[in-house]
This record gives sequence, C-alpha cells and structure tokens, in this order.
Amino acid sequence: MSTWEATGLGSHPGEDHLEAARIVFGEVPGLPYLPELPARGVGADMVGRTAGLLVDLPVEVQPSGWRLSDRPGRDHHRAVDHLRRDLDGLEEVAHDYAGPLKLQVCGPWTLAGSIELKFGDKMLSDPGAVRDLTASLAQGVADHCAEVRRRLPGVTEIVLQLDEPGLPGVLAGTVPTASGFGRLAAVEEWRVEESLRLFPEPVVHCCAPGVPFDLLRRAGVRGVSVDGALLRRRDEEALGELFEAGMTLLLGVVPGRDTRLADAGVVARPAVGLWRRLGFAPDRLAEQVVLTPACGLAGASPAYARAALAACRKAAQVLRDDPAAGMETG
Repeated sequence: MSTWEATGLGSHPGEDHLEAARIVFGEVPGLPYLPELPARGVGADMVGRTAGLLVDLPVEVQPSGWRLSDRPGRDHHRAVDHLRRDLDGLEEVAHDYAGPLKLQVCGPWTLAGSIELKFGDKMLSDPGAVRDLTASLAQGVADHCAEVRRRLPGVTEIVLQLDEPGLPGVLAGTVPTASGFGRLAAVEEWRVEESLRLFPEPVVHCCAPGVPFDLLRRAGVRGVSVDGALLRRRDEEALGELFEAGMTLLLGVVPGRDTRLADAGVVARPAVGLWRRLGFAPDRLAEQVVLTPACGLAGASPAYARAALAACRKAAQVLRDDPAAGMETG
C-alpha cells in the first residue's frame, strides 16, 4: 500500500536540471523523483543514462546506436557526467527533504533490446549476455541508490522505477535484429521473472500496449506503471489480482504533451471508473492507485510539464478526500 498520491514518470523538457528538480519537489511532494532531461543529447537519453550505471560493461555510440566497447570512452563519460550534475542539483534542491524519493532506470529487457554486442546482434540475442547485463545493472543500481542516500540522508525510502517499454515486444518476439531484417526470438516469461527479482521491489513502468500484468505480479514487483488510455477491459481481471496482492498501480491520466487539461474530477475519472468496476472498497482507492502523466514529459513545454504534475496531484486529492462520491458520479 502507498500514500504517494501522485508523481511523474521521469523525463522533463529542456536542459535546466535545477529548475526541473524544483518543479518536481514543488508539484508532487508526496513522491518526488530525480528528473531526466534527454534534450541534452547523448548520455542523457534513457538507454545512455542507464548504461552509464553499468558495472564493468562500458558502452559507446555507433551509427546504429549504443554498443558495448572495450573501455569507457567519451560517450560513457558523458552519461556519467550528466548524472553527476543531476545528483549535484538534486542535493542542492532537496538537501533538507525528508520522505520517499523515486529513481528511474531503463529496465534490463528494454536495455538488452537496445544495446548491441561488440561484434554481432543486440544483447537480447544472447541469453548469457543478458544475464551479465542484468547482474551489472543490478549492481550499478545498488551503487546509485547508495550514493543518493549518502547525498540526501533525509530520504526515508528509495522507490526504484524500471522503465520497460520494450518488454511486451521481448515477450512476443517482435524486437528487430540489429540489421532490421529479422526478429529476435521471444523470451520465456520465467527468465523475465527471474531477472526482475534481482532488483529491490521495483515499480515497472510500461507505456506500451500488452503490459504483462500477471508476469509482473508473479515476479513480486511493488507496482506497475501504465498509460491509462491503453488499458482494455480484458486487462481488468489481471488488475484485480494485482490489487488483491497489495500492489500499487501508477495510472497515467493526463497526456505527456501540451493540451488543455481538464478539471480534477475529470482527470480522476479513469481511476474511479476502474475501481468501481472491480468492486473494491472506496477507501482503498487512494492507497493503491497513484496518478501520473501518461508517459514522460520530455516532449512538453516547461509550463505544461508543471501543470500536468499539478493536475495529477489535484486529481489524487479527489481520490483521497471523497472516493465514495467519486464512485457515484465517475
């Protein structure tokens, strides 16, 4: 169960990491997070940023994308430098913060489908390489969390978000080979479950259709983060089992790009409607559903990014303050 209310998914527009951090801590104080600014270029993107955390697996950028390399080079150092500056900024903005903090990294399966071996296909094509990558990532994430705790001693818990937009394709066997002419073999569900257990109670974020809810529940993740617009009625039985298991759903309820935002009651309606159809007690709604933008905010304007987080927080107050009324009108 959580009392997080609302949060964001990670990415923000622009290149000012201090301003992004101030917005996050101002608008979603219940579960603030370390913002990501991919507009800064190589090493600030989701894959490069996470690759910079890997232990003993240096990477570089080739025309085809990220690839393993023999030794850390310019691209690797750039990713490490971006993250170090972000942590310096986080420390400046949140030096006296006390409470939970969310950190986001690219999950092992999306990462394996994005990074190429030194001489060959993507890491996803080689089960041994995937095991090495997952172990390296788990160690790098542990080191990253430990550094954040040293910098911000008031943090009461770190919530780890694994970004896995590629996971449905990994399971379905639709990830293209490095050449683009073929598809990599589907990965067995037990391998994915096994890998996720190496991370400390993660929240798995997947903004693609076909989120494998049952697999994630079996893997013992803490929560699942999805785009509410992609949910289908056929997902609801699996969601009900997720809630029965005490897990948290981070539900994307406002677009990630600039648009006119509705009032709090309308923004809250997808969560209210889902909860009512599942038949759970109204007072559990705010404990198990956290409202977020539908995906990252990198493609939004800075003003909209702030407004989107504020809209999620206001809608979360509707879930908390009067869930029964929401059930009747939602």
